[in-house]
Amino acid sequence: MFYTSSLHRITLLASKPQRLHQFAGTKLQSSPKRTRTIVTESAMNDAFTKYTQYLNDLNDKRERVVKASRDITMNSKKVIFQVHRMSKYNKEEVLKKAEKDLAAVTNQYMSRLVKELQGTDFWKLRRAYSPGVQEYIEAATFCKFCKTGTLLNLDEINATLLPLGDPSLEPLQINVLDYLLGLADLTGELMRLAIGRISDGELEFAKKICSFARDIYRELTLVVPHMDDSSDMKTKMDTMLQSVKKIENACFSVHVRGSEYMPLTGSNDPSSFLVGVPDIEL
Repeated sequence: MFYTSSLHRITLLASKPQRLHQFAGTKLQSSPKRTRTIVTESAMNDAFTKYTQYLNDLNDKRERVVKASRDITMNSKKVIFQVHRMSKYNKEEVLKKAEKDLAAVTNQYMSRLVKELQGTDFWKLRRAYSPGVQEYIEAATFCKFCKTGTLLNLDEINATLLPLGDPSLEPLQINVLDYLLGLADLTGELMRLAIGRISDGELEFAKKICSFARDIYRELTLVVPHMDDSSDMKTKMDTMLQSVKKIENACFSVHVRGSEYMPLTGSNDPSSFLVGVPDIEL
């Protein structure tokens, strides 16, 4: 019995090293899995850190773009107010000042926007800068019409922005939707200009404004139904129609009741447009 007990103890002692080797082997086999887990967690942490930094930088850029858009809006409105100071006596002087102010908006504020939005960011942040761009388009097209009687197109506007950016990067280009939205706002300024020109006796100019505003509205009525993102545009179309109607009513009132407008124009000539009421296409 003592012999059996001793033999059993020897057997246990002999088996311990083998078990230790088994445990050691198990640990050695499991260590690569743990290493892979640690490496995977580290890679995920690095990725999340990278994404966090990207989103923080994008939010900071959005704030700067919003600030630039507000500056563009404010200074573009000043250009529009300058144009409205125009009369038949100071037209060249006022338009020269307005063009100078518009150039300052382009070089000081639009250039800041261009530098912020080089690459593909101008698609991601469009909602942040769209109001300022629309106001800028309104001011630029308003100046061009008052000076030449023609419409400033999108290619001409984008051509002025190309020198402001880095030629090695994709430049900011105003998209068609923002251009059309700015063009829709233009009719409101044309309506105010037409009323002012009628009161100043520039009836031919008012008639030209009426024809120009109607052409814009007619062309946009053909385009807007086919636009994908046209909710804003449809709202502005209603306002545009009201502006066109006001211009037409003002011109029609002069055409039908011209003699009542003689004190405004200061004309006593019997052959005047107001007295003779020649044929006018409205």
